[in-house]
Amino acid sequence: MREIVLDTETTGFDPFTGDRIVEIGAVELYNHMPTGKTYHEYINPERDMPEEAFGVHGIGPDLLSPPQPPAPGAVTLRDKPVFAKIGQSFLDFVGDARLVIHNASFDMKFLNAELGWMNLPQLPMDQAIDTLAMARKRFPGSPATLDALCRRFNIDNSNRTLHGALLDSEILAEVYLELIGGRQPDFGLSTAGSGGSQSGSAEQDWRPAPRPTPLPSRLTAEEKAAHDAFVEKMGDGALWASVQS
Repeated sequence: MREIVLDTETTGFDPFTGDRIVEIGAVELYNHMPTGKTYHEYINPERDMPEEAFGVHGIGPDLLSPPQPPAPGAVTLRDKPVFAKIGQSFLDFVGDARLVIHNASFDMKFLNAELGWMNLPQLPMDQAIDTLAMARKRFPGSPATLDALCRRFNIDNSNRTLHGALLDSEILAEVYLELIGGRQPDFGLSTAGSGGSQSGSAEQDWRPAPRPTPLPSRLTAEEKAAHDAFVEKMGDGALWASVQS
């Protein structure tokens, strides 16, 4: 079972009033285990960056009005690809995997808007699993933000001083596994490699079965005779006698 844990960063709240995606981050799970395969792109939104959005993720100081000089390590976007350049590669990465997203309606709205503008296939909403809805159902009345869930499950999010799509996806993957009962809730042993290429293989479907030929006993003839003599001394009411019969 292949799943993609995904997050986006944007310039605002509504793609239909001019807001755009500026970052996509995603990590691959196979049978509820991280494979190490990720997808990450910064995207030039071809517009300015509102101060409110910049305060959330710190991306694109060069798109502020007026532009700010980028601090060391700041991500600038003017030289990054536009969505039209990465849309198909994103779809190729996702494929038909389930999408695990915190507040899925928000990210799916933006992704489908961007894909629609490029005449690329849309992602059906039923392909997404909303961890925000899962958390609210499991812990009604409790905070269900990603930070709150990290505190609840003792997940280290100390590097999350600002929102970042790839880091948030990695953290969300840990939160998701806790929400469904911990790693590999079906108690199966995953054998998927980094590419997840063993889907449907005999190894993935392996289950223990009785040996076709029982192993020989390790008891010697002398040990078996001594045991039988000991049981006989215990009388007819001995538990061992009823088990052996």
